Amino acid sequence: MDIDENFRQLYPAIAEELETPDAKKLKIDGVRNVSDPPKRPVKKQTFVPNVVDYIRRCDTVSQAVEIVDYLNNQGEITSGEARAIKRQLKSEGLRSFGTKKEKDYYLKHGLEQEDKDEEEEDQDKYPEI
Repeated sequence: MDIDENFRQLYPAIAEELETPDAKKLKIDGVRNVSDPPKRPVKKQTFVPNVVDYIRRCDTVSQAVEIVDYLNNQGEITSGEARAIKRQLKSEGLRSFGTKKEKDYYLKHGLEQEDKDEEEEDQDKYPEI
């Protein structure tokens, strides 16, 4: 095998290995491509918080009432839902909606299991919602 002098100066060990007649040779039978699209589409998971998610981030009942009023005015919850939530806030307290969600809650805990648990809790606590 004729090897260029420049290659020999840059890579002396490889050049020597290539020129050795006893060098081990490997046969490559094929090449694998990864250009095929995935078999199932990748589902992008997004999260749209509901009234309970906002309430669980509050520190006081007055903050929660303000959020409930805002969501009611925006049409995201009905007046009946707002009344039921305010009633629960006053009678059972802020943490009756669940523990406080701190900053970056979903980065630490994820979405899937939390969403399922909360949906079940919401249905139990407020059948009107």
